[in-house]
Amino acid sequence: MSTTIDSATLARVSSTPTTQTKQSAELRDNFMELLITQLKNQDPLNPLENHEMTSQLAQINTVNGIEELNETLNGITGQIEANRTLQAASLIGQGVLVPGDRVLVEQDGEGQSHTTPFGVMLDQPASNLRITISASDSTTINQYDLGPAQAGVQSFSWDGRTQQGEQAASGAYRVRIESLQGQEAVSVPTLNYAQVGGVTPTQDGNVKLDLGAIYGQVDIQDIKQIL
Repeated sequence: MSTTIDSATLARVSSTPTTQTKQSAELRDNFMELLITQLKNQDPLNPLENHEMTSQLAQINTVNGIEELNETLNGITGQIEANRTLQAASLIGQGVLVPGDRVLVEQDGEGQSHTTPFGVMLDQPASNLRITISASDSTTINQYDLGPAQAGVQSFSWDGRTQQGEQAASGAYRVRIESLQGQEAVSVPTLNYAQVGGVTPTQDGNVKLDLGAIYGQVDIQDIKQIL
C-alpha cells in the first residue's frame, strides 16, 4: 500500500483570504474614512495636533502589521505541515516499533522460525528485565531474564523457541515485560513491530501512519523506534 504526495496534497499550504483578513481590510478602510472626515471637519482654530495624527496613523499601521503577520504565520504553518507529510512519506516500507504486545511467528519452507522484533520503553534503568512470551490462552511459551537495562527504548528479537527448545508454531503471541527493581517486578509498556504502508495527512495538520489491517492507523508521534 502506498501514498502519492502530489500537488493536490500540498495545496493546503496555499492561503486564501480568510474572514479575519476581510474584517481587517474593512476596519482599515473605515478607519481611514473616519480620519479623513475628521480632518475635513476639524475646527480651524483647534486643528488636529501632529502627535494625534501620528497616533491614529500608527493604529492603521498596527492593523496592517497584524494582518501581514497572520498571513506570514499561515504560510509558515502550511510549510511545516507539508514538510511533516513529506518526512512521514519516507517511512513507507520501513519497520517501526509502536505501543503493542504482539509477536508474530512464521515458519519458512525449511522449518525455521522467523519472528517480528519487539521492544520496551523504560522510564528508568532496571536491575533486570524479565520477558514472558505467551500464547493466546495465556499459556507461557518461554521466559527470559535479560539482566540490567538502561532507560530508554530497548529492542529485542525472539528465536521462536519454546521452553522445551522446540520451534513455536506459526501465529501471534503475546509479550509481557517486567522491570525488576530489587525484588519488586513492575510491568512496563511494551512495543511491537509493524510496517508502514502509507501516510494520511489530517485536517489538524498531523499525520497518520497506516500500519495495515492488524494495527490500523497511528499517530506519527507513536513511533518509538525505526528499525
